[in-house]
Amino acid sequence: MDLELKGKKALVTGASRGLGFAVALALAQEGCAVAINGRDYNRLEEAAERIREAVNNRVPVIPVTGDLAAPDMPALVVRKAAEALKGLDLLVTNTGGPPADAFKNITDAQWDDAISTLLMAHVRLIRAALPFLEQSAAPSVLAITSYSVKQPIPGLVLSNSVRAATVNLVKTLALELGPSGIRFNAILPGWTKTERVTEIMESRAKNNHTTVNDEIKKQTREIALGRMAEPEEFAKPAVFLLSPAASYITGAMLTVDGGAYKGVC
Repeated sequence: MDLELKGKKALVTGASRGLGFAVALALAQEGCAVAINGRDYNRLEEAAERIREAVNNRVPVIPVTGDLAAPDMPALVVRKAAEALKGLDLLVTNTGGPPADAFKNITDAQWDDAISTLLMAHVRLIRAALPFLEQSAAPSVLAITSYSVKQPIPGLVLSNSVRAATVNLVKTLALELGPSGIRFNAILPGWTKTERVTEIMESRAKNNHTTVNDEIKKQTREIALGRMAEPEEFAKPAVFLLSPAASYITGAMLTVDGGAYKGVC
């Protein structure tokens, strides 16, 4: 299937590693010019070079450093990306996860940080990108959240709570801006082999006095397919949702979790 992505211009945030990197790589492989964002300059430059090498420099890959938790940074990142790419067709809003801990241990400052990172960064990125998306012939926004918005994950109360607001934001914008032709979808990853998941497993192992391997085995028993996903298994459906091939899909919350979510809707 031709996803009709060749020549499109995309910004992917949180793309120096993990799911964001996997999506940026997959977009570049489909022929998109890609701007990638992350907080760490060196790590982001390394990620950009890895993508360039993977696609033999066939498309531009532009690193744009910036911490999206800072109120003014999302707009700056969007502007720099759009200037470098000479426009913007696709926006992937992805932010790092908050610390794993029990509710009783979490401070007001941590709640504020989670809201800034997991909700307001998405709000600010989308708001800044709208003028550019309105000029696109195939505008699409994809928010990366978590299947925890449907089925809370133990020990991740910050993520469980705040990400739910983000998917409702996406649904609302799909309805509000549908007449403008801009599609909004959310993708809900399950347990995928990323650095973030390793950190969660390490936290669980410490709290439970077990090993990381013990915690991984315990978690995969809850997954219908019996294993965690590879990052590219998440990236492929993400790229499809972004693409013109999914032109009649908006307001969707696609769970990519190997059957970990036990509900029916």
